[in-house]
Order: sequence, then C-alpha cells, then structure tokens
Amino acid sequence: MRSPEPARQGRASLPLGYSMLPRGQIATLVTYLEMTQRPVRESAPVSQSDAYELRGPVAADLASYRTIFRRVGEDWLWCSRLVMSDEELRITLENPQVEVYVPHHQGQPVGLLELDFREQGECELAFFGLVKEKIGKGIGGLLIEDAITLAWAKPIRRFFVHTCTFDHPGAVHFYRRSGFRPYAHGIEVLEDPRLTGVLPRDAAPHVTLVSV
Repeated sequence: MRSPEPARQGRASLPLGYSMLPRGQIATLVTYLEMTQRPVRESAPVSQSDAYELRGPVAADLASYRTIFRRVGEDWLWCSRLVMSDEELRITLENPQVEVYVPHHQGQPVGLLELDFREQGECELAFFGLVKEKIGKGIGGLLIEDAITLAWAKPIRRFFVHTCTFDHPGAVHFYRRSGFRPYAHGIEVLEDPRLTGVLPRDAAPHVTLVSV
C-alpha cells in the first residue's frame, strides 16, 4: 500500500494541543517533500567509493527483499512491508511500475532504493536507506543522485518522498540538499511493531518504548 499523502488544503484532523495515544500505539511527525523538476547540479557529485554499484531493477525475491528491508529499516521502525502477506508483497514488487534497486559496496548489499511510478506522471521515493554501518560514508549521496536520475528518466511531473521523526535526524536536511522542498506535515499513528513482535524490542532505541 502506498503511503497516504496529505490533503493540500483542509482542516486539521487533530485538535490543537496534546492528544493522548492508547497504550501500544506510537506517533511520528511526518514531513512531505517534493520536486517538480529535476534539479540542476553545478557539478557532478564526488564519489567516495569506486566500489559503489547500483543493481536493479531486481527480481521480486521476497526473502532477499525482506532481509535488506529489515537491515536498512529496523533502526527506523520500518515495518509496513514486514506485515504484508507473501501474496500482497509479491503483487506489489512484481508490478512493472514498482522498481527496486539495491546498492552494493565491495560486492555486498548495503541499502535499498524503491521507486513507485503507479500514479501517472508521478514518482514516489517509496523506500530509501542504507545499512547502519554505511551511513555517513558517502554512499547515500551517490544513491540519491541515482534515484533522481532514474525518476526523471520517466515522463513524470513530480518526484516526492516523505520522512518522519523515527528516521535519521538528518533526513529532512539531506532531502532538501538533494533538491526536494517540504510542502506539508502530518502525524502517523501506528501499533508499535516492537510490541507486536514484528521487530525486536531493542530496535530504534531513540523511540521510547512504553510497555503495555
């Protein structure tokens, strides 16, 4: 299922002030960003690793996909694809308008890039991230440039992404530096996947775990 986008106009769905959550639920502030034309770069990004290789679009191997999805996303509480049934996930990944790429470093998979073209004229950067030991090594800058190139190679009018306060604290700055601009905020409420057993209880220590 695609991530919901906020209405461009309309009243807020939450009242001003504090809103208490039932035990077992968590909430995150979502920032929505977009670009409506490919950014013009003054110079090409400098590679910090000659061993960087982007492979894809890769075949819909569910086990391999879930493995890299978990490695990349566990620290940020990514769980949407982990709770999908095999059939639902296979249908999504086998859609020709969903493209999955896996960056490799020194021959090993180190991240995930997923582009969703299912909305005509648009591309969603559905998933983007690196395994934690490769963050800050320069690969992320190469990967986002590849993402921008791949997205705008199609006849789209808009490339968009959302990130949230569960993600890396530098995510919004990273996307803005890459050419995206924020256009909305939202609140996402979900069952804590550490309490449902989808993710281990020690995942994402920056998000407070409130036991039920």
